Amino acid sequence: MGSSRLPGKILKDFAGKTLLGHILDRLKRLQSDVTTVIATSDLTADHEVQDFCKKNNTLCFRGDELNVLKRYYDCAVTYQFDQIVRMTGDNPFPDIEELDRLIYFHEKNKMDFSENFSVLPVGVGMEIMTYSALEESLKNASLPKHFEHADEYILDHLAQYRHGTPDVPACKNKPEVRLTVDTWQDYEKACFILKQAQSDYVTTEQAIALGEEYERQKNQ
Repeated sequence: MGSSRLPGKILKDFAGKTLLGHILDRLKRLQSDVTTVIATSDLTADHEVQDFCKKNNTLCFRGDELNVLKRYYDCAVTYQFDQIVRMTGDNPFPDIEELDRLIYFHEKNKMDFSENFSVLPVGVGMEIMTYSALEESLKNASLPKHFEHADEYILDHLAQYRHGTPDVPACKNKPEVRLTVDTWQDYEKACFILKQAQSDYVTTEQAIALGEEYERQKNQ
């Protein structure tokens, strides 16, 4: 809730539904067997997130606001996860089909770290890390950025881990496209996409095309 550029964005109305609501509804399409936990901060402002989780029968974990790495680790320990899928709460269009494929890729190849965010639009991809990689990250983290995100230590030391990125369809392989929500303009674009798509599930291809249409109209 404490976003500096767009305060309260995760519970803002996005075409009739909160941002977290969109993410949870999209995750219902996931074929893989996962446990979903919203890992928020222990700040007073995030009491609202905990209330949202209770109303939506969703697990909620609360931890350190600034040390996100430790929050992830403590959450993994609490729920005894051996694999952790990381998705961020400011992305209304996570590609669930690609998430299923990523999970399969990660398990089949016995990876320590797998991701598809580098080949999908910003805000569409995700990543998976093993518990041991997460634990090692917390143990060895030394730079401020390592604590601000759960993956920074791993990304700085990729050679130490078995890692990989699965292929994605060419029509989705557009990492230069921005579909996350950090600013008011991002919020307006996301709402435009949701309203124009008129669908319970906006595909990545639709989001890309409608995002381009939004930019065209805005620049006319």
